[in-house]
Amino acid sequence: MKKSDFNFELPAELIAQTPLKSREQSRLLCMDRFSGALSHHRFFELPELLREGDCLVLNDSRVLPARLLGRLESGGAVEVVLLRDVGADTSLSLSGNTQTWECLTKPGKKTRVGAKLFFGNDELTATVIDVIDGGKRVIEFRFEGIFLEVLERLGKMPLPPYIHEEIEDAERYQTVYSKEIGSAAAPTAGLHFTQELLTEIMSKGVEIQYVTLHVGLGTFRPVKTENIKEHDMHAEFFIISKETADAINQTKERGGRVIAVGTTSCRVLESCSDEAGVLSAFSGFTDIFIYPGYSFKCIDGLITNFHLPESTLIMLVSAFAGRDNTLSAYDEAIREKYRFFSFGDAMLIS
Repeated sequence: MKKSDFNFELPAELIAQTPLKSREQSRLLCMDRFSGALSHHRFFELPELLREGDCLVLNDSRVLPARLLGRLESGGAVEVVLLRDVGADTSLSLSGNTQTWECLTKPGKKTRVGAKLFFGNDELTATVIDVIDGGKRVIEFRFEGIFLEVLERLGKMPLPPYIHEEIEDAERYQTVYSKEIGSAAAPTAGLHFTQELLTEIMSKGVEIQYVTLHVGLGTFRPVKTENIKEHDMHAEFFIISKETADAINQTKERGGRVIAVGTTSCRVLESCSDEAGVLSAFSGFTDIFIYPGYSFKCIDGLITNFHLPESTLIMLVSAFAGRDNTLSAYDEAIREKYRFFSFGDAMLIS
């Protein structure tokens, strides 16, 4: 398939720049993935749209305040976005006096190997020690105390490139159930939930389980190859526990539906399922690329936001719901002026 098969025209004014005051007031477009039938709801109506015996699977990753604004020793401002802790391939290391991270920098021309960077009142200093694929930098940071505490003082949320306004409350770019620190971007399908809504969902006899996938900024990397099969998918670290895998398997055995909240949760479940749809516990990296023609092994439903044209995310949705159904639903959402992307509205596909 071609990248252009997943293109659509989106009016700029429909790209949500700020979150709604109340999370659960987002709109919710429901789609029957077999017939393509659509209905319009609000997110707080979700408990009525689920069934007793269903299982919602949420990604509990928490966004790191990974955007640092500082200055160069040579003069001028510098921006650094932390991508991956090079010294911790399987979990986030936040203590010690030095940390080495794979980063994005701006301006790139001034962050050559050996460049010195300073942040805050020089409480955090850094040196560029390597330039790697894609122009990313490997940077060694020096500090006193606990790295996460330094980041919480100096760092900002690394908002997606299509959001041009600063967020007033950083917690609005976190899910209310976020716990495991390590993402460079929020698993945005979960931003619509409140604790009260989760409680109501459980009271309906719906089980809630959690997986962890640390979202990388590769999520926003455009597909550059016209033949989508040639796209090099980014890898992201994830964890699914034995308890969670067993609970989801039991849901399937009982005939309940497994509904992934977000493409991240979906990718975890599909990465860990065998051909019979049986999940196993696992921790490691996944670079699974799901596009039309993929045969889903685990999930029966998907809650997701509206995604960028020609992105790997709309390709995943198209694989689950069908390309024609997906693009028709997006046309309807545009006509009805739904809000798009990270702070936008949601879809329930089942």
